[in-house]
Amino acid sequence: MRRARTRATTDQGGAQGADSAARPGNAGWGHRRIQGELIGLGHPIAASTVWEILNAAGIDPAPRRAGPTWREFLTNQAEGIIAADVFHLDTVVGRRLYALAFLEHGTRRLHISGLTAHPSRDWAVQQARNVAADLDTRMEALRFLPRDRDGKYGQSFDAVFEADGIDVIKSAPRAPRMNAHRERVIGSIRREAIDHILITNESHARHVLAAYQRHYNTHRPHRSRGQLPPDTHRQPTTPHDRDARRLLRTRVLGGVINEYRYAATV
Repeated sequence: MRRARTRATTDQGGAQGADSAARPGNAGWGHRRIQGELIGLGHPIAASTVWEILNAAGIDPAPRRAGPTWREFLTNQAEGIIAADVFHLDTVVGRRLYALAFLEHGTRRLHISGLTAHPSRDWAVQQARNVAADLDTRMEALRFLPRDRDGKYGQSFDAVFEADGIDVIKSAPRAPRMNAHRERVIGSIRREAIDHILITNESHARHVLAAYQRHYNTHRPHRSRGQLPPDTHRQPTTPHDRDARRLLRTRVLGGVINEYRYAATV
């Protein structure tokens, strides 16, 4: 007599567990990995059943086994990343000046370090030391420093960060997407400030960059932080009595940038 085939069944908790285990945070889990997790939670369930649940929900039961994409890596490791990039600006007399920008991915805090007409490896190393001193104890939370392959860096630059346990990651040649966060912040510096100002000399350039850095870190909202500036940790209270407050405008860099805040009416 032919033996009847039986099929493992699952309870409602097992089905819910399979759906939960397939969330984006577990994007690399396949149906068998999820099955094992559910069995460990006390839900006996067949691998084929997990496959059907995932397939019905439009989730690939057997996702790719490769590592995360570069974008996924940057997102997952944001709190431990500080990126570096050199950018330039020109004065009204055509003199080109260079600055080194560092961006903390997790907080979006910007550091613009150094300004020179003759960037060298020694100059870059000094800027690395300056930023490391400025970061102080925050260096302990950082794990990666992505940078491009510009010859201005060198091994001594990398050593400043490697001494604190930070891995320096060199981006691939001609791969601007690997530098997306750095490219974006440098684009913001240009679009919001230096493209609107005639830079007269190095001293003026320092003033402009310092003013923009202060604005960027203390006032400029950032979408990735819920529209909070890097140095702000909570949303301001909503004014209930608008007559008791007046709106003030602060002109930054002669009105190139405007900042708004409420002040109590005297």
